[in-house]
Amino acid sequence: MELFFLGTGSGVPSKERNVSSLVLRMLEERGTTWVFDCGEGTQHQILKTSIRPRRIEVIFITHLHGDHIYGLPGLLSSRSFQGGETPVTVYGPRGLKEYIDISLRLSGTHLRYPLYVEEVEEGLLFEDDQFIVEAIALRHGLESYGYILKEKDKIGELQPEKLKALGINPGPVYQKIKSQPQTQLSDGRVIHRDEVIGPPKKGRKIAILGDTRYIPELKKPLQGADILVHEATFGGNETQMAHDYYHSTIKQAATLAKDAGVKELLLTHISSRYQGEAIKQLEAEAQEVFKNTTIAYDFFQYQIQRNS
Repeated sequence: MELFFLGTGSGVPSKERNVSSLVLRMLEERGTTWVFDCGEGTQHQILKTSIRPRRIEVIFITHLHGDHIYGLPGLLSSRSFQGGETPVTVYGPRGLKEYIDISLRLSGTHLRYPLYVEEVEEGLLFEDDQFIVEAIALRHGLESYGYILKEKDKIGELQPEKLKALGINPGPVYQKIKSQPQTQLSDGRVIHRDEVIGPPKKGRKIAILGDTRYIPELKKPLQGADILVHEATFGGNETQMAHDYYHSTIKQAATLAKDAGVKELLLTHISSRYQGEAIKQLEAEAQEVFKNTTIAYDFFQYQIQRNS
């Protein structure tokens, strides 16, 4: 899995940072891509990468401010002309369906693939054989959400030495043994999978939050996340301004990461007032609170390693 930041700025695009959009590429896990927010110019950012819109499976919108949704109708439309035929589901707050429907209808856009829009509430969004995805409510003046992705544990590796000790030679039977709880061999013996595999591979937990004030109570649902993506619109000494504008400071995001015991903090939604050397200073400021902090930039890529 890989996080690919397409836009890391706040409010309006700047020369250094486009507005919000983040991609989670899961090409090895499921051959698809998930998108989080789609600010103006997102499809232009995609053109500078190896991301393929036809692989987009799900789009999560955190809230309906323009810097998070103005690129959505264009991306949905362009996907039809870029080989996209598989269904796409868009999740987001109330009003999202109306926004998409009106945009596509008034522009005379006809998609060549099924599009489903699900307006969310706090709680479970969906679960399949690989992931559980939940929405958590944030505080941003209008309805705003964060999304928590929990990858399910995977079966451990088959232990060849154990099979050889049982007199089972390598071959197709190995895959058969791993694929089912128990396997009857040609000689009548029954092999139980849990006796010949290693420990399960623990799934990863990723939390991607939309714009929000600092919410200390989030440390519970975020507990132990491998990755936390959090906004950091303001510097650490601008607590009152952050509160007034329903945003967070860089120190508040770092404090939440520390209290929640996450492994890595990636900061985004950076105000255009901070550039060059000021970004390094902000990052150092956050690292004083939580060492494993990185300020993301446009086209920053982060590999999410599997837990051992």
